[in-house]
Amino acid sequence: MTTGGTAEGVSDADLLRAHVDGDPEAFTELVRRHRDRLWAVALRTVGDREEAADAVQDALLSAHRAAARFRGDAQVTTWLHRIVVNACLDRVRKRQAHPTVPLPDGRHSDDGGAASGPEPAAPAHDHETALLVRQALAELPVEQRAALVLVDVQGYPVAEAADILGVAEGTIKSRCARGRARMALQLGHLRKGDDGHGNHQATSSVPSGSVRATSEGKESR
Repeated sequence: MTTGGTAEGVSDADLLRAHVDGDPEAFTELVRRHRDRLWAVALRTVGDREEAADAVQDALLSAHRAAARFRGDAQVTTWLHRIVVNACLDRVRKRQAHPTVPLPDGRHSDDGGAASGPEPAAPAHDHETALLVRQALAELPVEQRAALVLVDVQGYPVAEAADILGVAEGTIKSRCARGRARMALQLGHLRKGDDGHGNHQATSSVPSGSVRATSEGKESR
């Protein structure tokens, strides 16, 4: 099915079924289609390149092994994102159990092999603002962070984010609202043109209640 470019036009569900039936290229094609978004979600959720790459690798290995148990009650991409997000949340919770380990800022880089896709990068003119937003996002409780990453950064509908995280739509809305409120408090000086040290700056405003203005990691659906 996937040899010689014949995967063009084949649905994700068909690729997953082909993988289960023994097609050696089907799962690779499925990953190729979605790896950039999976990587972006993992990086924003975990906040560290190496851990995000490990989480994605672990998640894809789990998906590869569990493909036969996929029942089609959600889109394949939703299923993949759910596995990746769960792997990320497990890592974040384990890290939070050791408070002496500082929360990384997501900009670690070793030999370049850790990343499975491009790290979201801020435009040069707004780099400082993007770093402040990233830091504020990383300091949110993990459940709020995961909801905001999916809805505000990656642009998923609330219903799909709820499917990915396995919670009710109302829970997603509540987590996003609380997360946005916390970030608004932390980033209020940006709206006021203050650099946080009492110095006035001509900084672009950050819209209240949303991180989308500086979510340079968001990719078009």
